[in-house]
Parts: sequence; C-alpha cells; structure tokens
Amino acid sequence: MLQKSVRILVALLALTLFTSAAHTQATSTTKAAATKAGKTPKSKLVDINSASKDALDALPGIGAAYSQKIIDGRPYNSKHDLVAKNIIPQATYDGIKGQIIAHRTTAKKSSTKGSTLKDATPK
Repeated sequence: MLQKSVRILVALLALTLFTSAAHTQATSTTKAAATKAGKTPKSKLVDINSASKDALDALPGIGAAYSQKIIDGRPYNSKHDLVAKNIIPQATYDGIKGQIIAHRTTAKKSSTKGSTLKDATPK
C-alpha cells in the first residue's frame, strides 16, 4: 500500500513539473512574439516631416506616388494627419503607424539686436 502511494506521489510530482515547464515555455514564446511584432524603437522611426523620399519609399505600402504626396503635404502636426489630409488611405496608415512619427519643427525666432539709445544729453 505504501509503495502504491509513493508511486502516485511521484507521478503527480512529475506531472506538475512537466506542466509548469510547458507553461513557462509558452509564456516566454508569447512574450518574444509580442516583442518582435511590437512597436519600432524610437531611433528607427521615420519622421514624416523630414524624411527623404527614399526613406518614405521603404515603408510598407508607400511607393513613389505616396511618398511624394507626403512630402508635398508637409508639415504635419501628428502622424494621423496623413489620413486627415487624405494623403494616404486608412489601411495604408494602419500598416505604417508604428513605424512613423511626426516631429514638429519649431521655427527659431531671429534675435534682432535692437539699437539702444544712448543718453544724448549734452555735457
């Protein structure tokens, strides 16, 4: 009777170890797939306000015609302006929205040195 109980205990322990190992492997595979299919790192994002035609052409679904339309439609306040301004269709935007960014360019104010009036009182 004792041997039968020990065998059952060993079998349950082995089953527990195998299921936890399978669960861990499935979780790590899911995380790796999510990371791989996730967003593009910021350093790799294409700025639609300053990118060259070649850089825009490299985006999936963007060819020569769309890249020229993107360049002609500049500047953009947000990347969604591509759809709002009817530059590209929604389906194309959905395919590239994780790979683009629209940095706003701020115009530098020119610093003009004003002429200061010197005290012109006679001595």
